[in-house]
Amino acid sequence: MTQEQPKTSLPENAYRELRQGEEYQPIMAANTTPTEVTPYSVTVGIIMAVIFSAAAAYLGLKVGQVFEAAIPIAIIAVGLGQLRGKKNMLGQNVIIQSIGASSGVIVAGAIFTLPALYILGLDAQFYQVFLSSLLGGILGIVLMIPFRKYFVKEMHGKYPFPEATATTEVLVSGEKGGSQAKILVAAGLIGGLYDFIVSTFGAWVSSISTQMWGWGKALAANAKLTLGLNTSAAVLGLGYIIGLKYALIIAGGSALVWFVVIPLVNPLLSLFDAATIGDTLTGMGINPAELNTPEGIFREIGRPLGIGGIAMAGLIGIIRQAGIIKSALSLAKNELGGKKSAVAEPRTQRDISMKVIMTVIIATLVATLFFFQFGVLNNWFQTIVALLIVFVIAFLFTTVAANAIAIVGSNPVSGMTLMTLILSSLVLVSIGLEGQSGMIAALVIGGVVCTALSMAGGFITDLKIGYWLGTSPRKQETWKFVGTAVSAATVAGVMIIMNKTYGFVGEDALVAPQANAMAAVIKPLMTGGATPWLLYGIGALIALVLTFIKLPALPFALGMFIPMELNAPLVVGGLVAWAVNRHKSTEQAKANNNRGTLIASGFIAGGALMGVVSAILAFAGLDLELTGWAGSTGAEYLGIVMYVAIIAYFIWHSRRAKIGE
Repeated sequence: MTQEQPKTSLPENAYRELRQGEEYQPIMAANTTPTEVTPYSVTVGIIMAVIFSAAAAYLGLKVGQVFEAAIPIAIIAVGLGQLRGKKNMLGQNVIIQSIGASSGVIVAGAIFTLPALYILGLDAQFYQVFLSSLLGGILGIVLMIPFRKYFVKEMHGKYPFPEATATTEVLVSGEKGGSQAKILVAAGLIGGLYDFIVSTFGAWVSSISTQMWGWGKALAANAKLTLGLNTSAAVLGLGYIIGLKYALIIAGGSALVWFVVIPLVNPLLSLFDAATIGDTLTGMGINPAELNTPEGIFREIGRPLGIGGIAMAGLIGIIRQAGIIKSALSLAKNELGGKKSAVAEPRTQRDISMKVIMTVIIATLVATLFFFQFGVLNNWFQTIVALLIVFVIAFLFTTVAANAIAIVGSNPVSGMTLMTLILSSLVLVSIGLEGQSGMIAALVIGGVVCTALSMAGGFITDLKIGYWLGTSPRKQETWKFVGTAVSAATVAGVMIIMNKTYGFVGEDALVAPQANAMAAVIKPLMTGGATPWLLYGIGALIALVLTFIKLPALPFALGMFIPMELNAPLVVGGLVAWAVNRHKSTEQAKANNNRGTLIASGFIAGGALMGVVSAILAFAGLDLELTGWAGSTGAEYLGIVMYVAIIAYFIWHSRRAKIGE
């Protein structure tokens, strides 16, 4: 085997289905030995895992959307290589991206579940968050490896892999040189400074609303109609990456709740006898005292509708992927049974052996058993039941997560974890575990499962990138464990800092929407209180109808669950993407979009990272808010002006892109 100069363009058949007898040949050919794992690539990958774990945790706890770190990390890896004047960095950059991208998936698994412990008035120790994330992440890796060949090779060209495609294009373009890193850094500084000024000094408001004006307040009080818009640069960038189509679907879920359901609640309730309706609502798991404001109606009625929709969307995903599980398992069974081809596997198709995978699975399950027994439950029977719940559900949902990423780039772990919590709570209650101990147990179980599924979905993106470029899968898989451990430790520390600084309950607390959903689901199940099954059922029915008319049920249901003010700016970001891409020349439109993606990634990374800095300053007791100005009428109007300004900059700078840049 020889070391050759890698090609700098993907083959023509990279994105289409292969013809009969046709083989895909990656950029780094199988008969070469590219430089991949080095002290440099591992060190930079670990640094990226730490930085983006902190950034993603902050953004996810604030708005409920965890951005995937693969694209910005790939851009940074390319930029660092160019600054060092190094050539042939493709193999090392893939390793950097793969290690660093552990951040987003580990963060999603942790913050979607474990903050619910704080929300329910319980406590979460560092070791509980760390071990839940670590063990779940490892389980996700080893459960996905047997499915690698099916998803990335057998189904070549049948799945679009949107995020993997974008990341691959970034890495390939890095071999050609360019000014991408400079654009990303500049956008990161602008977006980071913008959000830092808001969160630290309060120079302008972070959210604008129709209730800023008298007519808006009257509309909210009388008709229960209100519209809010978060003005964060990070959320604006997130909307750009998501795109107008899915932003509109998500916002459609919000519109149904905020503009239809909420305004209709009180008029409908007035048709019934006031003396009995309160008891009826309480028996349905709805607090009547919360139905006086749009926000209260949203919490009591809107969110349960969203929860039902999310859970049903996850169930539909499992049913649809039954065939995938069977096909992929047959490939893994052949290898484990020793049925090897007479021809040795090429470098680009060698995974960690099935014997090693089975050893790691067993070791992880044993470690999880001891963690549950001595760190959570202290009852061997309940521990074994909990372990079975984790393994069975994680295994079943693995292909759902991978398939979702492969098709739309969206990992539906929220819905699948909600189902896990409901199922595990019902099982745990049936074996005598309830109350506070039951809530802790169910949430830790949910944390492990959620992280496993999040990792499985995210890891298939890394493996597809490696397949297109010609990375050694075994090296990607081995070093993914390192990224998982680093990310798990980072997110545990960040979560504890965020809880002590802002909290997850009360005014000005972090939204943590998914964790709030988990808390809302689990509390009545474990304490014997009323559960809004009717609302869950209506939400599930909405998801079924959406599926029937071929609309994506999961993003719509998430829109029903997440507050409107956090979904509306996604549409603004989507409209920015639409404006950036409008051009007579297809090549120019592509160049504009590429630069827009860089700016959006910079806004996301910079805004989120500076949000963490603001949290650390607050945690240290440094109050730098502009007293008397922050939150004033002037700050509200300045917020509008600054938001328009950053949107204008986004569009203007994106449309200045040059073809071939």
